Amino acid sequence: MPSISQEWVFKAEGDFATAIREYRARKSPNYDAACFHAQQCVEKYFKAVLITDQISFPRIHDLEVLLEKCLPKHPLWESMRADAQLLTQYAVQFRYPGENAEKEEAKDAITAMKRCKKDLELYLK
Repeated sequence: MPSISQEWVFKAEGDFATAIREYRARKSPNYDAACFHAQQCVEKYFKAVLITDQISFPRIHDLEVLLEKCLPKHPLWESMRADAQLLTQYAVQFRYPGENAEKEEAKDAITAMKRCKKDLELYLK
């Protein structure tokens, strides 16, 4: 794996840890942050894969677009589409006033993140 891919994975793991920590917090959990960092984790894993596979990608937060770039080489990842769609909305949805994530949304985001991470991480090992 190229060193830049390793850097993306390192950052993704930081987002993973933050998402889990915020979701599990007993005092003042930040479900907005849990959803955001779940999306960020998967985005960074997709980008690590694309760099490893030498596939260019735009500066974008849309996980479905990044997934589409991966599919020619990894067609079985089509199974990630629903999770990519779910997580993409969390790149911006809860970052500004007006909407707040609830525990159930955070739970769904964490579950989707873990499913995607499992396959992406396996490929990068």
